[in-house]
Amino acid sequence: MKYIRQILLISLIGLAFASCVTSKKVNYLQEPTKHNNIPSYADTIDFEEYKLRTGDRLYIYVYSLDENIMHMYNAGGGQSRNHMMQQMQYSGGRTTNELYSYLIDKEGFIDFPTIGKVQVAGLTTRETKRLMEEQLSSLLKEIPGYTTISVEVTVMQRTFSLIGVKSGRYPIDKEKMTIFEALALMGNLQTYSDRSRVKIIREINGETVIKTFDLRSKDIINSEFYYVQPNDIIYVRELTGKAFGITSAGAGVAVVSATLSFGIFVYTIVATGINHVKKYKK
Repeated sequence: MKYIRQILLISLIGLAFASCVTSKKVNYLQEPTKHNNIPSYADTIDFEEYKLRTGDRLYIYVYSLDENIMHMYNAGGGQSRNHMMQQMQYSGGRTTNELYSYLIDKEGFIDFPTIGKVQVAGLTTRETKRLMEEQLSSLLKEIPGYTTISVEVTVMQRTFSLIGVKSGRYPIDKEKMTIFEALALMGNLQTYSDRSRVKIIREINGETVIKTFDLRSKDIINSEFYYVQPNDIIYVRELTGKAFGITSAGAGVAVVSATLSFGIFVYTIVATGINHVKKYKK
């Protein structure tokens, strides 16, 4: 009976501490070492500008000293770019965005006034800007009194998605958003999120790939995972043993105390039963 009691108590205590959520499991920017099982990533941080894809919507604003050109090419009759962007953002309408933007069709083209079909899929916004300026300048320079124009190209509805322990869809409101800025936007991950095996689903050169990385590693700053790309899907699963998780020292003491009490209770019942059986046999 002595050995059974020891084994029972050790097992219960081990179960309690095995599920403890330690700082090692949740802290970011940890030094990658084999000792703490945090991987090191090669220096692959070469930020690539987003390349336009079929289904993207572009907001294109043409600047010119000629009010007629502004009125002809810009949605809303030449209203200021900031005013139009605010209207598209806050009017709450998908219809509004569709009305004032250009959809890249399945063949990679947009249909722009007076120019017609322009192939932009596979280009960056900067490359699209230069292309639009060249084509518009070529067309408008034949008009008497032509003035130099400038074009601004913006991708509308740039988002990334998180699924798993804290699902949602979030906007990418800047050209280069890091994974930590994305976490801040989401309000960080939950305590029981498994940061050691985060999966990211990303489209690369027209193919969908799934990659796994450790969000705790300091080396992530130098890796391909550091910047979030539009349309990324990030999957974070729960830590194993969440139901028994311990997140603080006080909670740990409480769980151990309860575990010991339960173990002693079970042991007392078993011992009492065995003693009754022995008396009955006598």
